Amino acid sequence: MAELNMENPVFVTYMITAALMVLKLMGQGWMTVYRMIKADAGLLNPEDLTAGPANRNPRPEQLEVNEYVDRSRRMQRNDLESIPAFLACGLIFVAAAPPVILANILMWVFVLARLAHTLAYATGQRHEMRATLFGIGSIAVIIMALYVLAVVIF
Repeated sequence: MAELNMENPVFVTYMITAALMVLKLMGQGWMTVYRMIKADAGLLNPEDLTAGPANRNPRPEQLEVNEYVDRSRRMQRNDLESIPAFLACGLIFVAAAPPVILANILMWVFVLARLAHTLAYATGQRHEMRATLFGIGSIAVIIMALYVLAVVIF
């Protein structure tokens, strides 16, 4: 646990990058809610058609897929495929005491890849572009995990 303190620059990098990714993940959920309200559509559950303060004029078509809302929802699902692994792996990576430069590169590459992936997704870029950006972030986390295993095993 000696590595998990503010005196350790690797832990500080993790704290900053992890906080940014938590904000990104939570913010995407709020973006989906914003889009649902703006579009008055994209609801998921039959009970969402119950009249109330948030839905004063429920209609069956509100349950139909709305691309504007669903794109944000897909972006959030993609974040849920990546960010939790980064948060978990990043913490054990810090505990493995990697060189500062390696930690900075891998953690910031992940963050920048996720942000670029979000931009690519939001602007409707081709799958190859999104997959490349997803892959870059994924590889950064895989390298972190392999580093941890190498430290523990060898």
